[in-house]
Amino acid sequence: MAAYVLALEQSADGVECDVRLTRDGHLVCVHDRRVDRTSTGRGPVSTQNLATLAAHDYGSWYDDLGVADDLVRQRVSGRSTAGLLTLAELLGLVADCSRPVRLFVETKHPVRHSGLVEAKLVALLARYGLAAPESKKGSTVLVMSFSARALRRVRTAAPGLPTVQLMTNLRGLGSGELPFWADVAGPGVHALRADPGFVERAAAHGHPTYCWTVDEPADIGLCAEYGVSYLATNRPGDARRVLRASSQPPTDTR
Repeated sequence: MAAYVLALEQSADGVECDVRLTRDGHLVCVHDRRVDRTSTGRGPVSTQNLATLAAHDYGSWYDDLGVADDLVRQRVSGRSTAGLLTLAELLGLVADCSRPVRLFVETKHPVRHSGLVEAKLVALLARYGLAAPESKKGSTVLVMSFSARALRRVRTAAPGLPTVQLMTNLRGLGSGELPFWADVAGPGVHALRADPGFVERAAAHGHPTYCWTVDEPADIGLCAEYGVSYLATNRPGDARRVLRASSQPPTDTR
């Protein structure tokens, strides 16, 4: 939670999370299939209940790395900084923000629960009134995945939600034309370095580009130059400074 609060303080236009489903059906913001690497617990997320997962520490280990930055030292009053973060809590943070903030939600696959992840996600968004936006362009939430099946399920369950097809490479999609279930192209920055013309080709087919993960100033500048619409970064404050110096900044940073 502290990382998200800090990102919003640094004027990020949006935030991104990876979601997985607990054994008892709760969506939690955890990247890895297992919690071993980033918590004091062990085992897959999908085999443990929310209460069991919530008992672990998910943040204090970062202090042991000796990394001296604001993210480590920041402590947010009234909020857990090292505990498990649920998607519902993150939605609450976005809803409470005094300015419009977009949320990019990535569903992870393959997983034990398969399509139940997307079903639970759409149901949760519906409870917040976010599953059927008036327009895709104005939607608070965008759903992302590397899995085409996952995005097809989202398109079927919530046709109005914009979707992002994440890509590790441009094979099969190099023309910039995306399948019917995807609205936004989501290549890694390494793919754009190799083929910068992709952004323009995708735009010609009506698809904006979401580029991940862009931390180096040179890459941020390249994304601005190419016309990337959404820039994913671990350093929103630094990215803002680079973009202010650019004549063609992306629409959003998160």
